[in-house]
Amino acid sequence: MGNSALENLKTRRSVRSFSSRPVEQEKLDAILEAATYAPTGMGKQSPVIVLVKDPKTRDKVSKLNAGVMGREMDPFYGAPVVAIVFGNKESVPTWFEDACLVAGNLLNAAHAVGVDSCYVYRAKEVFSSAEGQALMKEWGLGENYVGVADCILGYGEGEAPQPAPRKADYIKIV
Repeated sequence: MGNSALENLKTRRSVRSFSSRPVEQEKLDAILEAATYAPTGMGKQSPVIVLVKDPKTRDKVSKLNAGVMGREMDPFYGAPVVAIVFGNKESVPTWFEDACLVAGNLLNAAHAVGVDSCYVYRAKEVFSSAEGQALMKEWGLGENYVGVADCILGYGEGEAPQPAPRKADYIKIV
């Protein structure tokens, strides 16, 4: 069955080596808009996306993320943009799942417009720290928000990753 949306879902890959080439604002706008159309519990649209383009802030968040791992590296792999998805734990019982769906839409929308991406974990730990809480306050986010996902965006360097074969028992039909 030929369908560009299905093909997009099947061909998106996580990229872990980025050039410094900036992502065009028009593409970022399209990615962010698509992310806001993710399904959310009771239609409350409770997640918030913070788009970090400023290199100094991006590097600060990267350093905090690396600190959670106890390593000195760039867990954002040189990507120039980070879209951080926050869930509002005081909104709906599905706040975490809602934020994850927003992150998924973000990644798939990026691929659809030719931007590479990767989901990076540890946002919860980063934004539970004093430095993370200070950033959230600066961004106008209250204590009811929890970091869920860092979606790094940019243009990859090198060969595109190849998909792993799908496992045999992925689907059960009852």
